[in-house]
Parts: sequence; C-alpha cells; structure tokens
Amino acid sequence: MPALRKVFAAAAVVVALIVGLAFAGLPVYVHPQVDPLRPADAIVVLGGTAYARYDLGLRLAQQGYAPELLISRSTGQNDAAMNRYCDGGFSFTVSCFVPDPWTTQGEAEEIARRAAAEHWRHIIVVTYTPHVSRARYIVERCFHGQITMIASPSDSGLAFWSWMYVRQSAGYVRAFLQRGC
Repeated sequence: MPALRKVFAAAAVVVALIVGLAFAGLPVYVHPQVDPLRPADAIVVLGGTAYARYDLGLRLAQQGYAPELLISRSTGQNDAAMNRYCDGGFSFTVSCFVPDPWTTQGEAEEIARRAAAEHWRHIIVVTYTPHVSRARYIVERCFHGQITMIASPSDSGLAFWSWMYVRQSAGYVRAFLQRGC
C-alpha cells in the first residue's frame, strides 16, 4: 500500500504540474497581447507554413496600413505558393527574403537591416497566435521602434496546442540563451 500511495502522489504532482503549466501558458501562447492596428512604415509577415498569415499581411497592406510589405520566405526559396505574394503586381511595395539564420532571430535581424535602410520607426508584425509573444520578444531585441503585433488565425485542438506549448517554450529557451541584435 505505501508504494501505491507514492505512485498516486507522484501522479498527482505530475498532473498538477501539467495543469499549472497549461494555465501559465494561456496568456503567452493562447491569448497573447496583440495591439490595435494603426498605420505604420511597413508590415512584416514572419514565416511559416500556415499561409493565413501571408493573406492577412497582404490584406492589411491593401487596406493601406503601410506602403511596404516585407515577407519572410522561411518556407524556402522554392515554395511556389509564396510566388503569389512575392511576384509583385500590387499598388504597394512587396519584398520577400529568406532569413539567415532560418529562425525568428534571422527574421528579426533582417527587419533591423531593412528598418535602418528605410528609416522605419513603426512596423506591424504578423505571425500566428502561439508565436506572438516570443516573436515580440525577439523582434524587440533587434528593432528599436514601435511594434504592433497582430495574430493570424491558428489551428486548434489538443494536439496542436500541446505541440505549440512545447515548441514555443523551447523557442523561448533558445531565444534567452541566444545572442544577437
């Protein structure tokens, strides 16, 4: 019996820890701070395979929130789906780049380079919901102007959110340990 109590106690601690981490992550991953939209010098869409963020960035540019749209092609130079965004034909400037390194840090470094060259003081950054807080942290280290963070729609479901907690938490650890900007 005492061994069984220890197993139940250990299981209770593990469950309490998981529930505690889930609640602690709600304001960071599930309901991050997003900002009210207002005109900016540029709209920056951070990369990834959820293409809804690119559509949102394009829509914001079409609505006149900024004269320039900067898109991270972190899905790769050979991603044909990105051509509809990067091949031009818009009434505003569209620039696409492949980040180096191929991370949010690489994207933030490119933002800093472009901002210095173009004299940007305010940018709108579009990414998907669970990435908003971490992206803000990383971009703020490189870009010293005003940042408006916008979340594009995200998947849902237990598997997605479980993976996002793990992935974004690991990304935070890497960002805290990483040097740059």
